[in-house]
Amino acid sequence: MSGPVRIIAVRHGQSEANLAYERARETPLVFERGDHEVTLTDLGRRQAAAVGRVLAALPETEAPEVVWCSPYLRALDTWALARQAWASDLPHTVDERLRDREMGVLATFNRAAIVARFPEEAARFEAEGEYAFRPRGGESFGDVVVRLRAFVEDLRESAHGRRVLIVAHDAVVLLLRHVLAGGPDAELAAIHRHAPIRNASLSTWHTVDGRLEVLTFNDVAHLA
Repeated sequence: MSGPVRIIAVRHGQSEANLAYERARETPLVFERGDHEVTLTDLGRRQAAAVGRVLAALPETEAPEVVWCSPYLRALDTWALARQAWASDLPHTVDERLRDREMGVLATFNRAAIVARFPEEAARFEAEGEYAFRPRGGESFGDVVVRLRAFVEDLRESAHGRRVLIVAHDAVVLLLRHVLAGGPDAELAAIHRHAPIRNASLSTWHTVDGRLEVLTFNDVAHLA
């Protein structure tokens, strides 16, 4: 089977939006910063450096050889800080298909604010379920799967026989598990048992008998 022999997927460190939503809890919140320009908190920066130290400690036969990043600032900053802590000179490739799930009209609102301002969207979410729901102007999880499948297909040629690092987002890491497993989309909702994907977590797949198998998933032991 062609393709990478190893994939490590990293969710970005804690972002400013992550922290704001965490603090708001059940209070309606509108986070005005565009999704592509949200960067890391101080904790997120420390988490990113911890990822770099993990990469630096890997045996040469397991360390990434090529890097792909989401175009969003919080992912790019995570890689920059990890690369610095690793003392690596690896360049990275930005791929739009690794961006976070697009939420359309709901993008700047937490769940409480959505219920208050977009009751029709909240009702549709309840009726359709999280994995089928497509907000107005946004993406369903199935839409994200489509672009990730195209990305993985391109990796089969561009990263054949190589070890790959991907720095992206919770939805990307979660749905990458579904894509690499090769199961039908009728089973997509079952992926929820692996959520939530934690900030700065590492998920690793390695080729066994020509197939990428999960070694670790959503691992945050390095953040302890």
